[in-house]
Amino acid sequence: MTLGPMGWLMVALGGALGGMARLAVTELTALWWGRAFPWGTLVVNLSGTLGIGGLAALVGWPEGSAAAWGFLAVGILGGFTTVSSFSLQTLTLFQRRRHGAALANIVATLVPGVAVAGLGWWIMGGGA
Repeated sequence: MTLGPMGWLMVALGGALGGMARLAVTELTALWWGRAFPWGTLVVNLSGTLGIGGLAALVGWPEGSAAAWGFLAVGILGGFTTVSSFSLQTLTLFQRRRHGAALANIVATLVPGVAVAGLGWWIMGGGA
């Protein structure tokens, strides 16, 4: 993907919007379900994965619009989802000897993540 200066600015703007949305969803989820398990990170990662699958079908990834992909996928969804938080939270669960919860977090993130990416692709007509 090749972006000009305006494309880089759009990625930065999208990343800021996605990061703010991630914080809002994570905090709301923690209020509803608590902080004993990283529910907020799971919610943002799975919903973001659903979104990127659908977006890939809409913009024709990887051949589609670099500007749209840069703003929406790299910027907004990249700022919204978080492999770093997922990784640190899983490591923390392991360190606290909550091995079952750590493994559940890995399985609950990765297996449905691939499935919802495919679902998003299919919903948006990528399977046609």
